Amino acid sequence: QVQLVESGGGLVQAGGSLRLSCAASGRTFSNYVMGWFRQAPGKEREFVAAAIWSGGNTYYADSVKGRFTASRDNAKNTVYLQMNSLKPEDTAVYYCAAVHFGTVTNYRADHEYDYWGQGTQVTVSS
Repeated sequence: QVQLVESGGGLVQAGGSLRLSCAASGRTFSNYVMGWFRQAPGKEREFVAAAIWSGGNTYYADSVKGRFTASRDNAKNTVYLQMNSLKPEDTAVYYCAAVHFGTVTNYRADHEYDYWGQGTQVTVSS
């Protein structure tokens, strides 16, 4: 059984910061791409960031580049999303997801991911 559990969401004022965590259990994710996605009310789920678990490469949506940073702690099987300079349009439910590096072809496509967390709400007030 693979489980992903997010934490760290909350309410923050515009310009503030939050750090989301995603703890993985059930197997070692050294060869997995860990993705972050978000879904705002009335909108489709969108890609935020992806971190190649063992390679260290990270990829970001243009809307968050320079403000968000994805990182991982392999020893803890945990991936993080540091979010700085938050804007009201960042308000959404944030999800982490995982897919094996050998099977994924598009890190930005949510349908490629096999495992999902339950989501954590991030609300940015203006």
